[in-house]
Amino acid sequence: MVHPLIPKVLDLAAPVAEHLGLDVVDAVFQTNHSPPILRIDVRNSQAEDTSLQDCEQMSQALETILDETNLIPDAYVLEVSSPGISSELTSERDFLVFKGFMVEIQLAEAYKNRQTWLGQLLKRDDDYVYLSQKGKPTKLPRELVQTVQLSDRAPE
Repeated sequence: MVHPLIPKVLDLAAPVAEHLGLDVVDAVFQTNHSPPILRIDVRNSQAEDTSLQDCEQMSQALETILDETNLIPDAYVLEVSSPGISSELTSERDFLVFKGFMVEIQLAEAYKNRQTWLGQLLKRDDDYVYLSQKGKPTKLPRELVQTVQLSDRAPE
């Protein structure tokens, strides 16, 4: 469940990140810690890697705004970090960056008698996710796709 503060934090964080050439990837408010931890994951949209300097700049800029707005009145810890490599592909950028990589696609229901598909990622458009299975192109209806994950399994 998303903490009720997260949408407000994202509204404040997105323009700050954009000004610094960053994208906000995720935000969580971990209230099970004392003090609670507000964690913001950012990605540098212009570089291959997100640097420590990127995280520090975002942290300083966002901390100032959060303090000014008093959105979180009680003590908390702000953590800004890079999300690292997730095995699940979700954004358009992920689908471009990992083109040619092996992926496992889980469908909500069987398509052509299969619910799990393994192959090399070719592309994704508005209607389909395209795979290559042993050199044979396959297209899966995007509305059935639940997850697309990087895989180190060999094609069947």
